Amino acid sequence: MAALEQPCSVLINVNISDTPTEQSLKQDFENGSTAVKVQALKNAIIMMQAGEKMPGLLMHVIRYILPEQDHTIKKLLFIFWEIVPKRDAAGKLLTEMILVCDAYRKDLIHPNEFIRGSTLRFLCKVREPELLEPLMPSIRACLDNKYSYVRRNAVLALYTIYRNFEFLVPDAPELIQGYLEGEQDPSCKRNAFIMLIHTDQQRALSYLQSCIDEIGTFGDILQLVIVELIYKVCQAKPTERAKFIRTVYNLLSSNSASVRYEAAGTLVTLSSTPTAVKAAAKCYVELIVHESDNNVKLVVLDKLMKLQQDHKHDLALQQELSMDVLRILGSTDIEVRRKTLEFLMSLISLRNVKDVVSLLKKEVIKTYSNTDKDQNTKTYQQLLVKALHQCGVKFPITAEIVVPVLMDFLAEGNEKAAESVLEFVREAVTRFENLQPSIIEKLLNSLPSIKSISVLHAGLWILGEYCGTEDQIRSMVDAVLESIGDLPIVDTEIRESTKDDTDTATPTVVTTSRVTADGTYATQSALSTVTNHNDDKPQLRTFLLDGEFFLGAALATALTKLSLRYHQVCPDAQARNKLTAQSMLILASIMHLGKSALPKKPISDDDVDWLSLCVRVLNDRSPVLVSIFTRACRQSLQDMIGTIDLTKLELSEAEKNIVKTDVDALINFSHILSNVNDGQAVDELELSLLQATEVLRRKNQTFLLLLSARYIS
Repeated sequence: MAALEQPCSVLINVNISDTPTEQSLKQDFENGSTAVKVQALKNAIIMMQAGEKMPGLLMHVIRYILPEQDHTIKKLLFIFWEIVPKRDAAGKLLTEMILVCDAYRKDLIHPNEFIRGSTLRFLCKVREPELLEPLMPSIRACLDNKYSYVRRNAVLALYTIYRNFEFLVPDAPELIQGYLEGEQDPSCKRNAFIMLIHTDQQRALSYLQSCIDEIGTFGDILQLVIVELIYKVCQAKPTERAKFIRTVYNLLSSNSASVRYEAAGTLVTLSSTPTAVKAAAKCYVELIVHESDNNVKLVVLDKLMKLQQDHKHDLALQQELSMDVLRILGSTDIEVRRKTLEFLMSLISLRNVKDVVSLLKKEVIKTYSNTDKDQNTKTYQQLLVKALHQCGVKFPITAEIVVPVLMDFLAEGNEKAAESVLEFVREAVTRFENLQPSIIEKLLNSLPSIKSISVLHAGLWILGEYCGTEDQIRSMVDAVLESIGDLPIVDTEIRESTKDDTDTATPTVVTTSRVTADGTYATQSALSTVTNHNDDKPQLRTFLLDGEFFLGAALATALTKLSLRYHQVCPDAQARNKLTAQSMLILASIMHLGKSALPKKPISDDDVDWLSLCVRVLNDRSPVLVSIFTRACRQSLQDMIGTIDLTKLELSEAEKNIVKTDVDALINFSHILSNVNDGQAVDELELSLLQATEVLRRKNQTFLLLLSARYIS
């Protein structure tokens, strides 16, 4: 059990079918080749990790394995010495470890830089000060080695030893400060600077102030550590912020994306002035635009959205940010575009809505010109339609621009986008009476080119409900007659079918070249016949022949409304009777077609009943039914839109009171803790955020301890 509790950073789980004995391992160590020794050492490590006690193996490893110079053996020895028990039952260091200490002293002065650096990395894991004390002069000497790999590992070794056993190297901060001033390698300087931050922050701050004008020339790994130091210093001493804000601001132009990201986050923490917030926001936008990793884009976009929420009362920032955010739409990832449009909708105001709509209009035109319309392009079209829909409803001044752009989607192959457009058109034609003539005209022009049944169904309903003038009603009926073709449908189809059967085939000569068996070319002619078929039928007629009679029921509703309304607006009785007769002929033709054998699917009883009802309404024109068709339907639509608006308002108010937390977010237990003494571990970032929101207050020289825990399911 004691062996299992030894400190070790290595976990090995390997099933060995044939477990070697301690005696066989000793023989392999003593007489085996290098490959045999490597395998034996691996087996020994696995067995010791599994809890096997092999005290007699230690001396054989020292005698036969430790002198080996093979690099694989050297690596395995680091693991072996980490897990092997180094103390006896009384807690005293084993005498054999003196030989091990001498061997590693020799490795620390080895001419090979890999062996030196690897040994220094291993010493970071040693927890026996008796082993480390004789090695301290050699570790210090490695700071002057010509190889950067050795020097940076020497810094890490000194840092770990100072943190665990300060008495072994009490002058470590002073030593590292002097080393840092003469070091040129970025990785070595980074390690040294990190050590000063965590051991003697004042020395780290002194070094930073001495080279503050040269920070822009440092490597990105060192710049990241400098940003961390500035944040910590400014949180501990808020009066020092003015000294470092300019430095952090300059790091926003660093060549490293990581440095710019951290600098932007630190800048808005140190200062909430509009200049600092705008600079950080622009930095985030640039990162999103130029970063290739979509996951990084989403993370930075979340950061930008959080920044906007914290400064949502800054109208100038909102307007400037909305123009910058539009650049992110150039990304090809649909999730980035989706989140960008959602974010953009929260930035729109009367000041910038026209500019935003103009740029969204350009994005819509780009999707039209895109010949390769894959699923992502269609989804992007739907997102653009939704965004323009929100702009048009929220800001009526843009409806004139939005409606013509969206109406072009009706003839597109993207059915979902077209349905979203018609949903907006239905809402716009209800809300904005001044736009009704232009919307009706545009919809009438688009009617013959609509290819989707659901879109055509909704379009017929809108036209039947809102065509109110004589010209509009007449144009609508003419468009229906043109789209449905010659009437009656059944008789016309039978005549065309008979005509197709009597058509003569047109003979054509087809000539081809072939290669004969002897390699010469020969010409072969054949007479073929092609039968002429005329399948160019109107769109609405094609749908009815396919058995889509629910569309016929929608057409019956629209024609009934139009005929009844035409009786109210047209003074000419002959014209009224003519339009009613045309409508009744269309409905009767649809019912006749549905009961014939021509369509692919027969008409349902519900559709027959509805078509019959519409014919009776046109014939009787009962005042009650006329009122239902001409007034009650529109009132129901207005009530539905009002209910939707009220529901959205209630949901938005409810969302304001919802505290959203990620599933992997840290949980603070400060509310269940009693006051504790100063000097214990505190999450500085969380502390600063709580102070900024006035949640945390000092009470009589006591502090609340912030504990964070993560749920693990």
